[in-house]
Amino acid sequence: MTKTETKIIPVLVALMLGIFVSSLDNTIVAASMGTIVGDLGGLDKYVWITSAYLVAEMAGMPIFGKLSDMYGRKRFYVFGITLFLIGSILCGTAETMTQLAIYRAIQGVGGSALMPIAFTIIWDVLPLEKRASVGGWFGAVFGLSSVVGPLLGAFITDHISWHWIFYINIPIGIVALFLISVYYKESPKHNKAKIDWLGAFFLVGGTVALMFALELGGHTYAWDSMQIFSLFGLFVVAMIVLIFVERRAADPILPFYLFKRPVYLGTVLTGMLYGGVFMVATIYIPLYVQGVDGGTATNSGLLLLPMMVGTSVMAAISGNLANRFSFRSIMICAGILTFGTTILFGTLTPDTPRYLLTIYMVMLGVGIGPSFSILGTASLYKINPDERGTASATNNFIRSFGMTVGITIYGVIQRNLFSNGVPEMFQHMDSRAILSPELRAKIPAEILDKVTEILCSSIAQTFLWTLIPLSLAFFTMLLMGKAKMSDLHEK
Repeated sequence: MTKTETKIIPVLVALMLGIFVSSLDNTIVAASMGTIVGDLGGLDKYVWITSAYLVAEMAGMPIFGKLSDMYGRKRFYVFGITLFLIGSILCGTAETMTQLAIYRAIQGVGGSALMPIAFTIIWDVLPLEKRASVGGWFGAVFGLSSVVGPLLGAFITDHISWHWIFYINIPIGIVALFLISVYYKESPKHNKAKIDWLGAFFLVGGTVALMFALELGGHTYAWDSMQIFSLFGLFVVAMIVLIFVERRAADPILPFYLFKRPVYLGTVLTGMLYGGVFMVATIYIPLYVQGVDGGTATNSGLLLLPMMVGTSVMAAISGNLANRFSFRSIMICAGILTFGTTILFGTLTPDTPRYLLTIYMVMLGVGIGPSFSILGTASLYKINPDERGTASATNNFIRSFGMTVGITIYGVIQRNLFSNGVPEMFQHMDSRAILSPELRAKIPAEILDKVTEILCSSIAQTFLWTLIPLSLAFFTMLLMGKAKMSDLHEK
């Protein structure tokens, strides 16, 4: 890599903008779905709008990571931004839910190239002493976009039009495309290898089957239906075949040999186990504010801001700390705070003061923040330059996989706790009415008190369920050993 020709600041800005828009699109659509369905119709296709993006994004990550190692980062990062922008424009022009789902998949394919390649480029163009700190800023951008998405989506939908939650990507993406095209000068020399198309086929096929099973189960089809069993069966078969294929591939798309390195294995497993708590807070704290406290959608969005601040600040700070302290030490300290805060969320009641909830949100943000930067940086520790794209993409893929599976499981837990707790005489009531201030005011006080108490209990208990993967994460953190950034030396 020709570091002297690359203009570092414009390139870093381009990478952060790419990360921002790609991760933003994971969450910004959620706040607008009600309006979109009301405009386009097709309530039966509601789930496909989210799943189409997630499936395409997750499936594409390992493939683009491998391709960037083989043929260069720049061309695939530019391709990713371009395809993402095309998908965004198409989404804004969609006239049916089917069209929107297809266009979201195009967006997802483009977005799958942005996050893993961005972290790889950092290691390619920056000196050792700056990699961790800049990785911290990248983690902060990811955390910021994850929390800002729902609030921004609600604001744009209410005050402009739902079409603009997609069009907003265009000016940001064009700036990123221009900066990376002009200022990133990449060496034309790369290690050519044969693409593992068979491995890519089973990886994508298995991922698609699992994602659809999780998205459709409990909504479109019952969990014990033949359709859901078949999808889970396809996933299991595809993963078994994938293992055999990858063990024999000359240059596998999913490099199992990386998992023989303790730091990498610990990083990947920790990310898979750790991320679900962040998603639970992002989804269920707004539900608590609206459903239990009786606040508005804007109130619930604003309450996420303290967590966003804590996440972003600590992601940046921990990136700098990685030069002085081991990845393991930083993550264990963060994990202890996250574990303790999760217990506090498990004590939520309808009478919990708003200021106390705000403090909890800040604490959780501080605990979660280091994972966004430390895990991305640690995943590339002592990884050869021609393997960095693959390593980064695999790490992001498995982390996204864990978060998606986790939030589905937690969703089932919360829904069952709530529905089983509501007395039979109240189950005919549309529970969504408690989320609307207007409809909420029409519910008799004795019914409202009972329902909100059960809803609060279901949310608190869901947080406590996240303590299981959090506890396991402490063991996976130990695999990271004493490794820290200062151990590395430029060759």
